[in-house]
Amino acid sequence: MGMTTDITKSADPAQYTDHLAELAEQVIARCRARGASQAEVSLSEDQGLSVNVRLGEVETVERNRDRGIALTVYFGQRKGTASTADLQASSLEATVDQACAIARFTEEDSASGLAEAELMARQAVDLDLWHPWDIDADHAIEQALQAEAAGREADARISNSDGASLSSGQSIAVYANSHGFVGRERSTHHSLSCSLIAGKDDAMQRDYWYSTALDAAELESPAAVGRRAALRTVARLAPRSIATGDYPVLFSAEMARSLVGHLLGAVSGGALYRRASFLLDAVGTPLFPDWLSMVETPQLRRGLRSAWFDADGVGTRQQDLVRDGVLSRYVLGTYSARKLGLATTGNAGGIHNLSVTANAAGQEELLGRMGSGLLVTELMGQGVNAMTGDYSRGAAGFWVEKGEIAHPVDELTIAGNLREMFRSIEAIGADVDRRSHVAMGSLLLGRMTVAGSR
Repeated sequence: MGMTTDITKSADPAQYTDHLAELAEQVIARCRARGASQAEVSLSEDQGLSVNVRLGEVETVERNRDRGIALTVYFGQRKGTASTADLQASSLEATVDQACAIARFTEEDSASGLAEAELMARQAVDLDLWHPWDIDADHAIEQALQAEAAGREADARISNSDGASLSSGQSIAVYANSHGFVGRERSTHHSLSCSLIAGKDDAMQRDYWYSTALDAAELESPAAVGRRAALRTVARLAPRSIATGDYPVLFSAEMARSLVGHLLGAVSGGALYRRASFLLDAVGTPLFPDWLSMVETPQLRRGLRSAWFDADGVGTRQQDLVRDGVLSRYVLGTYSARKLGLATTGNAGGIHNLSVTANAAGQEELLGRMGSGLLVTELMGQGVNAMTGDYSRGAAGFWVEKGEIAHPVDELTIAGNLREMFRSIEAIGADVDRRSHVAMGSLLLGRMTVAGSR
């Protein structure tokens, strides 16, 4: 029952995935033989290359290879889990024994157990997620060096560097359970980033840029990444303070999705059944302006978080999260759904690709609509109260006058309440940041409290 094959040594990754699926089924059969009423197993192998350079010198070159199996067994409604990184037969036998021993001594939990058999995903879908990059360490170093050099050369005010990095990885995973479901997944991920410092002494500013994609051919060029990092960094030089007050606030696209992240946290099953959410009993109530909708599309080809089954083996499907401003549902896996007396939404493991309605062309239009106010390009701290929705975070960005960026600002705190913030969204731009599974553009809020140093 051992397995020693390496992804890179397998001429056919699909064939290797089949080997892992066979191994997973063998483990489940052994759980059954020990008396388990149900069992599920996740088996994965990840490997990749990562390089970091700074000031024209190589700092690190790392190759990683992580392999493991996570096993859960159920004896009725008693549950036991165990895991191992060793896929040799003796280690797998010991892992099965450990999981079964734990289950026999745990208390019963009425929500425990596999998802219902009829909910299992029925048809495998090719989501075009597998795009391995045949890149060696020398080539990776060369690209990182090019990004950093382009950034340092872009502007004389760039005085130092935090470095540039390139990473490339691939993952093969199998989830199987005793319903007979076996799901196979293969995916790749590649990224290139650069972080720079501008100015001197107490007037230094730091910023960065990065590009990420499933297919390396879709990455921005090293020169483009470096120049974008430089542009963002020098734009932050000589920040000024602003007076404390209530102002319109425009979140850049990459910052706007953090607000959706707070929504997702509040409507996730774990927060809800623990009653640690400000959105308890909120399904069917208006949370946003009536023009705003959010749609989850799990089976989007080349989506950054696409999947045809969730972590419970439940089939995924396109569905609304918000429709016409109204919260349509929660985000539930099997366990959390049972705790709440509801049905799973196919979100064990989290939300998949989420798109948010735009009603404006882009950031330039939103700046004009805002007139005067704060453009937020950086957020710091975790000052969000999950129970009340109270929001207070450090921020930096730019002060805007008459629709034009006037000067950079930093050392600010922006505050509000998420329920009120959601309702006061005035516009969302079409300038979507594609580097996330949450696809949305810049977001304009009518008013927030902004605390400056004056």
